[in-house]
Amino acid sequence: MNVILVSGKLAKGKTWALSHGQVMAVAAGFLVFPLLLAVFFTYMLLFHAADIPHPYLQSLVLSAQRSEAAKNQAYMRENLNVLAVKLGQMQSQMLRLDSLGERLAKLSGIGKQEFNFDKAPGQGGPESSVPARDMSMDELSQQLDALMRKLDNRSDQMGLMDAMLVQREAKKVALPSGRPVTTGWYSSNYGWRIDPFTGQKAYHEGVDFMADTGAPIYAAGGGIVVYSDTYAGYGNMIEIDHGNGLISRYAHTSKMLVKVGDVVMKGQKIGAVGSTGRSTGPHLHFEVRYRGAPQNPEHYLHLG
Repeated sequence: MNVILVSGKLAKGKTWALSHGQVMAVAAGFLVFPLLLAVFFTYMLLFHAADIPHPYLQSLVLSAQRSEAAKNQAYMRENLNVLAVKLGQMQSQMLRLDSLGERLAKLSGIGKQEFNFDKAPGQGGPESSVPARDMSMDELSQQLDALMRKLDNRSDQMGLMDAMLVQREAKKVALPSGRPVTTGWYSSNYGWRIDPFTGQKAYHEGVDFMADTGAPIYAAGGGIVVYSDTYAGYGNMIEIDHGNGLISRYAHTSKMLVKVGDVVMKGQKIGAVGSTGRSTGPHLHFEVRYRGAPQNPEHYLHLG
């Protein structure tokens, strides 16, 4: 390509011969220059428009700033709502854990002054040499999620402990460990003895409490009445099933105050002392049986 420059100041025109590469470079320059000029003005508009005292530019900048602030505020509000929901769930879990903790403390015998759920545990320590920093919203959310998972896990564990302790206490209440009469003494122990009717050596499968006719008889443990009627040799007899194969018997009664199917509590009055059946006088014959086999009641009564 030839470029000819003609001017009145020149005696003759000047001519330049441009190669194909030079022509392409000049064309590229004409294309790139407007683009660079647009980028420059855009930069000046975005970053320095606030410093330019022009009402239209300042209104544009202010509108953009307001839009960005509104977006940031909406984002913060959305995150705060999520955190508020998590906080409410954690507070609910803490109330449940406090209630469970108080129950466990009572069941395990720990005094409230030794394990106070209303008082926050003490914390402290020297200031760290590592510089402190503020937590980001994402870090705070992750910490709350991890704490929520721990609370759920602790809640499940404490619920299991609560169920186990309740079961243990229920077994204690059901165990025939209370004295069936408040007065009287053993007139005949468990084991081999001289039978008062035959004079022969015979095995006594319970203990006899000496008491007056009409003296109250109490359930040695909680359970269900499975027999309340006359039984050969026992006279009027009450039988209570305490679960786990344990049964207690109350024989020779003058009155039976419970019937089959009744649920009785430990220490509840169930009858009155008498001398019905094979008996030489008013007393209570008391037995404890495990899966049908007689047991020495003294092994249970010493727990009461």
